[in-house]
Amino acid sequence: AAVLPWSFVADRIGRGPAMTAGVAAATALGLLAPLAPTTGVLLTLRCLEGIALGAVPALAVAYLNEEVHKAHAALAAGTYVAGTTVGGLLGRLVAGPISDAWGWRPAVFAVSVLGAVSAAAFVALAPRQQGFIPLRKRPGASPRGLRAGFSHAAALLTAQLRSRRLLALYAQAFTLMGGFVAIYNFLGFRLELPPYGLPAAMTSLLFLSYFSGTFSSGFAARLSEKYGRGRVMVASMALMALGALLTVLDSLPAILIGLLAFTAGFFAAHGLGSGWTGALASSGRAQAASLYNLGYYAGSSLIGWLGGVAFQSFGWGWLAIGVAALSLGTAAMAAAVHPKG
Repeated sequence: AAVLPWSFVADRIGRGPAMTAGVAAATALGLLAPLAPTTGVLLTLRCLEGIALGAVPALAVAYLNEEVHKAHAALAAGTYVAGTTVGGLLGRLVAGPISDAWGWRPAVFAVSVLGAVSAAAFVALAPRQQGFIPLRKRPGASPRGLRAGFSHAAALLTAQLRSRRLLALYAQAFTLMGGFVAIYNFLGFRLELPPYGLPAAMTSLLFLSYFSGTFSSGFAARLSEKYGRGRVMVASMALMALGALLTVLDSLPAILIGLLAFTAGFFAAHGLGSGWTGALASSGRAQAASLYNLGYYAGSSLIGWLGGVAFQSFGWGWLAIGVAALSLGTAAMAAAVHPKG
């Protein structure tokens, strides 16, 4: 939910300064987390860190659409999503072995140090914004004018809920991320059970499949320049469904191939969807991106949880078939709402 307030902050002070404030606060809170004396303090610090980090997904795509030429916006968004796959994978690969060897505090500290290095690189390398003028720097800005500006931002937020195409993208974020989390949350448990009996250390390597998403997000963006975002996005969701269905098979190689295909399809569709959200919103880009991310994280929470209920009650096959059906249903919706791609 923190993504929405960040969109209003960014309208006032600018995308770059808002993201800088967010990553700086998140870095400081992350470095404090290993020192937490109690579980309550740790949870509070991590909650605040999550709120601070909300600045990046809320604003990054809006920033790219405003600063990058329209012809390259899809590729820029795809590259951003590719970066998130590397970051998500790196955090897991670093934290796991360190936690096993020395405990959770050194693991959290190591990941926080990586975050601090990334934050410093962002502050040093991010270009100064030129495509957006913050409210406080606009001619005639005053405290009263700024208050009116917040009302205007709220109106922009409401406007992003009237576009059928944007609503479809928010729904897409909800369903696809939910299915993605459901697959990754519970496939490891399936492989730890007979007849596979894989140890937890082996099933944790399933996250290496993220590398297929690192490749697919940029590749899909390049394909979209030739065939259109809509067509490539629908094909990506079909690939997700095929991958999910392959995991129903008993063959371990088939399951792993299915996971690679599923992951590649998800990150391709996500990269195109998030970038398209910013492109479709001619005004209120930060608000549109925030609503997309709100759907994204709401789906991970709700559908991810429902996936556990399905797995426990009906087994892996029905969970995977349900995710495949969800992907195909979302693809049908996208094809209907974005017929021209």
